[in-house]
Amino acid sequence: MELMKKSPPTDKDLGEFSRLSRKIKLFTLMKMDLLEKIMAWVMIYEYDKGEKICAQGAKGDCCYIVYEGKLSVQRKKGFFSFAKEIAVLEPGDILGEMSLINRNPRTATVVCKEPTKLFIILADHFDSAVASNATFAQEVKKLAAERAFELDKK
Repeated sequence: MELMKKSPPTDKDLGEFSRLSRKIKLFTLMKMDLLEKIMAWVMIYEYDKGEKICAQGAKGDCCYIVYEGKLSVQRKKGFFSFAKEIAVLEPGDILGEMSLINRNPRTATVVCKEPTKLFIILADHFDSAVASNATFAQEVKKLAAERAFELDKK
């Protein structure tokens, strides 16, 4: 099994990022100039089947948008419990967006079900892009609170 590969996006990739992001609530709240700032920092990571994207409890410092492939989102209720699959993510789905706001530990482990490409946005880059937009920052915090509530119900 190879380890994750990192590459800069092509113009075609950025076009796909723009298309996918328009379907994600976090990004639909953005004006185009803000999205363009974020696109300047987007990277693509490629993973093999079985590779772990992130682990429950690990520090959150970025978010991911599924470009290609499928991911299994698994969560453990307690230290000695088994992980339970709570979601399957496919192209256009986002994960880790709460890390863009609060840097809290990851709430689930995410593993590739097949070879996968992800768009990655680092939290520090996201902060730089939204620093001048207080209204958007408030919307992002509200969205993260909604997502945390949804996860607590699973």
